[in-house]
Amino acid sequence: MRRYIIVILLSLIPTVASQANAQQERHVRIATEGAFPPWNAVDNSGQAIGFDIDVGKAVCERARLKCDFVTQAWDGIIPALTVGKFDAIMAGMSITEKRRQVIAFSRPYALTSNYFVVARSSDIAPLGSDTKIDLSANSEENNALLRTLKTHLRGKVIGVQGSTNAEAFVHEYFGEAVEIRIYDKQDNLNLDLVAGRIDAGLADFSVWKSFLDTADGAAVELYGPRLSGGLFGPGIGIGLRKTDDELAARFDDALVSISLDGTLRQISLQWFGADLVSQ
Repeated sequence: MRRYIIVILLSLIPTVASQANAQQERHVRIATEGAFPPWNAVDNSGQAIGFDIDVGKAVCERARLKCDFVTQAWDGIIPALTVGKFDAIMAGMSITEKRRQVIAFSRPYALTSNYFVVARSSDIAPLGSDTKIDLSANSEENNALLRTLKTHLRGKVIGVQGSTNAEAFVHEYFGEAVEIRIYDKQDNLNLDLVAGRIDAGLADFSVWKSFLDTADGAAVELYGPRLSGGLFGPGIGIGLRKTDDELAARFDDALVSISLDGTLRQISLQWFGADLVSQ
C-alpha cells in the first residue's frame, strides 16, 4: 500500500510543476493610450514608453509575468478590456466608483492632483495655486474655495479631455456657469490654450508639468487650488476584468514590492521629476 501511494504521488509531481510554471509564465497583454505623456506615449519606433510602461515592466518582472504593451484609444479602452482584447489597462487611469461598476482595479500606484491652467496674460481674477481642495471632505473652507473658483471662471471656456474625471468635475461643480470644450487628446487642448481659443484647461498636475516645461508652456501657469479626492478617486490603478482575481492579486503583491524597495518612487522621479507615488 505504501509503495502504491508513493507511485501516485510521484505521478502527480509533473502536473503540479506544470501548473506552477503555467502560473509563472502567464502571457499578459497590457493596454495603454500612448498619447498621455509623461504617463504614456509612443516613441519614433512605435514602442510604448512612459511612467505607466516602466511601472508595468517592473510589476511584471516581480510577478513573473511575460507582458506586452499595446496601444488603444482612450474612449474605447474599458470596453475593449471587458471583451478580452487585452488583460489589463495601465494608462494613467484614476480609480473611481463609476469605473468600478464595470472593471476591477489594483491598489493605486500613483496619486492624482488636478489643476486649472490659464494663460499668464489672462484677465481672469488672480487665485493662488498654493491651496488645495479635498473633494472627499465637505468642509466650509473647501466649499468657499469652490465658490470663489466658480465665480472667477464664470462665463469662461474651459477645455478638458473627454471621458476623464476633469470633464466630470467641470460638469458637476460648474454646470452652466462655464462653456465646456471637450478634446480627444491633451495635446490639442494645450494648442488651443496657448492660441487663446479657450480660457483655461483642467488636467492632472503630471500632465501639466510636461507641458509647462516646453517653450509653449512658458506662456501659461497653474491657477487656483489643487483638486483631489471625491470623484477624482484615491489614485491611479491598473484596470482589470472583475473575473481575473488571480492576476489582480499578483499585480498587488508586485506593486507592494516595488513600492517598499523604492523602485516605484525612482520611476516617478525619472518621469515626473517629483514623487507622485508616496502616500
